[in-house]
Parts: sequence; C-alpha cells; structure tokens
Amino acid sequence: MHANIPFSTSRLDGLLDDAGIDVLIVTSKHNIQYLLGGYYHFQFDYMEAIGISRYLPIFVYVKGELDKSAYIANRNERDSVQNRTGAGYWMPPVVFGSSTSVEAMTLALGHIKAIATPTLRVGAELSFLPADAADVLRRERPDCPLVEAMRPLEKLRSIKTAAELGILREASERVVASMMDAASRTRAGQSKREIIDHLRHAELSRDMIFEYALVTMGTSLNRAPSEQRLAPGDIVSLDSGGNYKGYIGDLCRMAVHGTPDGELVDLLDEIDLIQQAARAPIRAGLDGCEIYAAATEALARSPHGKQMHFVAHGMGIVSHEAPRLTASGPIPYPADDANAPLEAGMVISIETTLPHPRRGFIKLEDTIAVTPDGYQAFGDDARGWNRIPA
Repeated sequence: MHANIPFSTSRLDGLLDDAGIDVLIVTSKHNIQYLLGGYYHFQFDYMEAIGISRYLPIFVYVKGELDKSAYIANRNERDSVQNRTGAGYWMPPVVFGSSTSVEAMTLALGHIKAIATPTLRVGAELSFLPADAADVLRRERPDCPLVEAMRPLEKLRSIKTAAELGILREASERVVASMMDAASRTRAGQSKREIIDHLRHAELSRDMIFEYALVTMGTSLNRAPSEQRLAPGDIVSLDSGGNYKGYIGDLCRMAVHGTPDGELVDLLDEIDLIQQAARAPIRAGLDGCEIYAAATEALARSPHGKQMHFVAHGMGIVSHEAPRLTASGPIPYPADDANAPLEAGMVISIETTLPHPRRGFIKLEDTIAVTPDGYQAFGDDARGWNRIPA
C-alpha cells in the first residue's frame, strides 16, 4: 500500500460496513480535500460555477479495494494533478474529461461499471450532490440502493492525525495573533467594517484564508458587519474563522477601548469559569455529554448563568463536525456522539456567551484537542481583556 495515503483505509472500510455501503461516491469539497490529502483544484477554490454547469470532482472508493478507487477530474485539471503526483503525493487513478456535473457523474458510473459487481449499495453525500448528477446516478443504476454517506465520512474525519493536529494548533494560534493585531490597529471612531478589515489583513498576512468575522461593539448584540463606530470605552467581541491549509481556526476573544472596569473584569472571569469547568474533565474515554454536564453544573453556580449560552462542537475541516454532542445548539443536528466516549485526536470547540443587556456581547471560544489522559488547548492566549489603544 502507498505510504502517502492520507486516511485510514481500514477505518473507512469499517465505517462503510456499519453504514451498509459498498461503493462511495464523494462529491463535497471538504471530503475530496480530506481523502486526497489536502488537494483541491486551485481554479475552483472560490467559485465552483463555470459555463452552464459547475465543477464537480468525484472520488470513487470501493470498500476494501483501494486499488479500484478513481478520481474524476475536470478536463482542465491535468496540470494540478501532475504537480501533485510529481511532488510525491498519493493520488488514485485519475479519469479526466468532465466539464459539467452530468459528465462527471457519467464518468464515475462508467468507472464503477468497469470494476464492480452490478448490484451495489452506493453511498453518496446527498447535501452535496447536484440534482442533475443525482438524476444520472438514479437513472443509470436503478438497481443500486442510495445510502447517505455523510455520517461515515464525518466519523472518519473526527480522529485527527498528528499532522492535522499540528495544522489546527497553528490555525488557532494564527487566528488569535490576528485578533491581537487587529485590536492594536483599532482606534475610536473606526467602523465595525474597518475593524473586520484589520482582521482580514492580519489573517491574510499569516498565510490564512479569511472566512468570516462575527464582531460586536459597545452594547450592541448585532454581530454583522456595519458602519457602527467604536466609541471611547466600548467593548469589542472578535469571533473569527480563519482557514489554514484547509483547517479552521475558530476562536473568540474580547477587547476593550481603554481600561476595563471591575464589572467587565468580573463578567469575563465568570465566563472563563464556565470554560474551565467544561474543559476540565475532557480526556479520551469520557462520554461527550459529560462536557455539557460539567458546564451545566458551573452555570447553575454562576450569577449570570441563566443568561449565558454554552455550546461544544467538533472542529476540523468543517465547523460543527463530529463529535456532535448536543441536539439543542445553534446549528441543528442530532446529538449522535453525546453518549459515546471521546477519542484521542478529536478536536472540540467550547464556547460560552453572555449577551449582557447593559454591557454588551461577552464571549470566549476555545479549541480543545482530546488526548489519552486529558486535553491540549490550542491558541489559548489573550483570553482576558485585550486593550484597544485609547
């Protein structure tokens, strides 16, 4: 087996077996990137529409038979693939020639017909499968039951390798450093859009892709970009997602123009107590729901606990990926992993928010990696009140 295969074939085979999938048709950008070790054709990094259709790369994986895998590539993708394989990275056999989603699926099915038995249970990512490509799949293989493949692929990604953990640590540290850079450049009178622009440039200067910033200012609880201007003494919440080598650094830190008063110090300390309580029990083997149990107990003791919001969710290539620990968070999904033990290599974002009606939006969000006997916090700096120069 090629030494550079970027995922565990045995783990994937077991997950597909559990899901009742014989052959996998992968069409989402994030899973293509994951299964090909970070590769995605550069021409479509930002926009997948072209001509009358869209770029649709497809990775075909036959359970237990890696040698029958194939990557269905756009006809303009030869140079990218050549650079990738020339640098020694693993690639399955590549089928070039697609320029539309229908052509891509037709080529994928032609490959499956050539290498597999007629009746198969096909796993597909239904949220990431264009309707016209799905029509081709159903029309050409009416004998093949279609199975949702999101969950096995999500579980495959949930256990990070040492290399992935290193990237996530770096992503987290770079996001926090960018926030501090943005705070140092911010002045009274600047708009929220200008502050976000400071953060964007700070992340870009650190070789990141700026994805988003949720920013509040003063007593407002509105986190969208606007022309609201920073007044003397205002607090600022910086919650940003920056992408580094395909992985998301997603953290939140607080800043204040001038010097925080005693009440602000106490409120942020109160939030930090919840954060510390939630992370304290984390280790491999702990049921995921115990993170919520620890946070709930701390919230019950907190003076503002009834006004606070706590959430814990998986992190990696996708925000809010497995482990999924709650069915009542801000992003709707089932709590499939709440009663399952955490595993070393999982990465969890924990966040506590206090939307204070008089002082404003106060929040901390931290990135925690599960280890065999505890946890590691990534980008764990600047968790107090960071100063915006007066």
